[in-house]
Amino acid sequence: MTTQLGSRIDATLGGVATAEARLAVTVGILLLTALIGWLLLPRAVRAGERVTADWIERFLDGRGESSIETLREAVPVSFGLRLLVGLLQLALFALAAVAVLTLWGRFSVVVAALPVAENAATIAGRALLSALLLGGAYVASDVLEEYVADLSDDSDRITAHQEQLLSRIMQVGLLVIAGVTVLGIWGVNLGGLLVGAGFLGIVLGMAARQTLGSLIAGFVLMFARPFEIGDWVEIGDEEGFVTEITIMNTHMRNFDGEYVVVPNDLVTNQAITNRSREGRLRIHMEVGIGYDDDPDIASDIAEDVLNEIDTIANNPKPYVIPSGFGDSAILLDLRFWIDPPTPQARWRSRATAVERIQNRFADAGISIPYPQRTVSSPPETAEADETVERVERFGDDGDGRASDRPA
Repeated sequence: MTTQLGSRIDATLGGVATAEARLAVTVGILLLTALIGWLLLPRAVRAGERVTADWIERFLDGRGESSIETLREAVPVSFGLRLLVGLLQLALFALAAVAVLTLWGRFSVVVAALPVAENAATIAGRALLSALLLGGAYVASDVLEEYVADLSDDSDRITAHQEQLLSRIMQVGLLVIAGVTVLGIWGVNLGGLLVGAGFLGIVLGMAARQTLGSLIAGFVLMFARPFEIGDWVEIGDEEGFVTEITIMNTHMRNFDGEYVVVPNDLVTNQAITNRSREGRLRIHMEVGIGYDDDPDIASDIAEDVLNEIDTIANNPKPYVIPSGFGDSAILLDLRFWIDPPTPQARWRSRATAVERIQNRFADAGISIPYPQRTVSSPPETAEADETVERVERFGDDGDGRASDRPA
């Protein structure tokens, strides 16, 4: 392409024969180059930058501001404009130099320098295009994240976990496409690269089976949705609130304020109890009364106490039923609901119920017995114990019989 351009310039300026005409044309080329390069070109670039910025702002509609601001901090607009103007000026001056050399019959010099200039222009074009692609992919990833967030706000079916996972998948896919395109621009053999990546993937897959298991489990959790961010869950031995769900791990905060990270493959292989899913939670308590007390009266008193506690839901109503015979008491089963289910409501309702039921039972004369144990002995054991006691008190005459003498 550059050779054809030089040939066209040679054909155009080859008709100028006299030295005076060549000098006049040379002065004209230099003046025109200075006029365009130093006056018109910077203004045209600034005007183009404003038009492009306005178009991008309208196209993005407020999305991607954080990534655009990051790019502006990394490459300020003033530096980018100066760089673009400098590159255009350099290209313009190179074109003017080719024209002047061709005009004075030095086209051989131009031909000798054209391959170097063509290579430099090719490398510069590839670098500029690669930078534009990577920068555009970075901004587009931010735009996709905000677009998915807006879509999630408009739909109740997309959870925060699905939103995060979908955003990450789209962003990774976009960056991979941009990276492959950049490699293609620089002439990298993608076939060999993909074969090497395949072998590397096999090796990494064998070495990181647990990591891949967590990754696959993250997708399973995304579609199964056993819990969401903010739910009160129990996973195996861990209990707390879900704070974050990533592709690899589930993050929780337990009731002691500890930060717990559970790999997703362990989450899917254990029983999951979600206490927030139904919006309410039933609590069981047990209290014992003496065998001499009336279970019906005690049940009515306990039900009245439960109905008076604010943290206990009235629908369904709490109820108390005799549930069995204990070692030292008749057992009453207390069942009530809390709505919404929170650990604070569970602890507060249980503590209040224990305190008030104990006071009301005491006022009504109903006992809450503690464990008791009665020890009895067979008759022969009792006689042997009595004989031992007499021997210890009065002594032995030697024939195995106790004497009446004091020891």
